[in-house]
Amino acid sequence: MTDMGLMTYFLGIEVVQSEKGIFISQRKYAGDILKRFKMEFCNPILTPVEQRLKLKKDGSGEFVNPIRYKQLVGSLRYLTATRPDITFGVGLISRFMESPRQSHMQAAKRILRYVKGTQSDGIFYVAHCLNELVGYTDSDWAGDEKAKSTSGYVFDIGSGAICWSSKKQQVVALSSAEAEYVAANRCATHAIWLRRILGNLQQEQKNPTTIFCDNNSAISLSKNPVFHERTKHIHAKHHYIRDLVKMKEVVVHYCPSGDQIADIFTKPLKTVAFLKLKELMGMMRFEDLSLV
Repeated sequence: MTDMGLMTYFLGIEVVQSEKGIFISQRKYAGDILKRFKMEFCNPILTPVEQRLKLKKDGSGEFVNPIRYKQLVGSLRYLTATRPDITFGVGLISRFMESPRQSHMQAAKRILRYVKGTQSDGIFYVAHCLNELVGYTDSDWAGDEKAKSTSGYVFDIGSGAICWSSKKQQVVALSSAEAEYVAANRCATHAIWLRRILGNLQQEQKNPTTIFCDNNSAISLSKNPVFHERTKHIHAKHHYIRDLVKMKEVVVHYCPSGDQIADIFTKPLKTVAFLKLKELMGMMRFEDLSLV
């Protein structure tokens, strides 16, 4: 074995380590994507998805080359390894790979324009922080053209996000509370997996994992079985969170919508709200490392 020192580059992920913390990014890979799709000289923008954007399967415009479109989506999907800020947008355009149209390609190129202006962005993990796992869960009710909701969650330890997801729900929720409840259940299930992984890494979580939700009805459903009459149509697998709360593996708390980090994984946001949540996830520019 050869000791090559601290890791600086691994599978396209750049790592900068110092006494202040660890910064991960994909600056070079992002630049390679822009060159590959001839967008290195495009005009940058502040958000990856246009607010109130509604993409449909039979979108506007002519059909585009599906192979080229799939190559672009696949490249962006790998970029989400260190860029949670584009996860929702990439997941959105991934739904139309069978028969992409011009409107879908425009949405994909908008993400590239955002990447152009944030090429050096990454996640900074501050050293000597408490290794306490905290989760955030949210849902956009009936945001899909088929009235399906989008679930989003993010977990962080200390100062930066370590795990995130944006995924369309498989069932149609009949209310916003039900959509939030389904999303919270999925978040809680992943929390258990992370707790076991951290235990194997000698970072055992002694206290219940806190999950923040911005819907009081969903929080009540996770704690109070009396709501059975209103929720008996919900599939049994979505009630798993009740058992986890009872066993004190997780605890669900309320947080204001303005501080709900998972909101960035469920729908397009205004520029001010997007930049705020992005910062709360621990994201920053490489050039600002010296200021930390």
